[in-house]
Amino acid sequence: MIYRFRVILDVDTDVFRDIEVESHINLEDFHQCISKSFGFNGEEMASFYKSDEDWNQGEEYSLFDTEGDTPVMADTILESVMDEDNRHFLYVYDFYNMWTFFVDLKEIGHEQEGVSYPHILTTHGFVPEDAPEKNFVAEDFNEFDSEFNDFEFDQDEFDEYHGYNDDEFYS
Repeated sequence: MIYRFRVILDVDTDVFRDIEVESHINLEDFHQCISKSFGFNGEEMASFYKSDEDWNQGEEYSLFDTEGDTPVMADTILESVMDEDNRHFLYVYDFYNMWTFFVDLKEIGHEQEGVSYPHILTTHGFVPEDAPEKNFVAEDFNEFDSEFNDFEFDQDEFDEYHGYNDDEFYS
């Protein structure tokens, strides 16, 4: 089977590639295809992340073995992690610059005679010279704080239960 993707670079202007690949390639080959289609050499650290329709980051597939539980791209076949029901990946290339891509499976089809894969269908826009700055936002813990904010804390009460006495400490 052939997978047709739209790969969108997360920048202010429209920069994307429409790419066709064979479904049985591994994620490392897919990484090489994407990185080279955008003009990168493919030699920097990279990861794919499963994603949902809202582009929430899920399970990671790393380019290099990190000696943990993270699956490695070379050992992961594309069609084993992407299908009709799982159509989205986030792809991060070059962890220093954090080039981020939205990878969307648009169509599953049959191989076309005379076409060699991977096949770049469309090239739109140019990659900027510098990666955009990423603003990482921490989770909002106000909800947690408000849940436990109803406790009144009295220092004397604490001291009474834990045997602390200023006079004993400083004498």
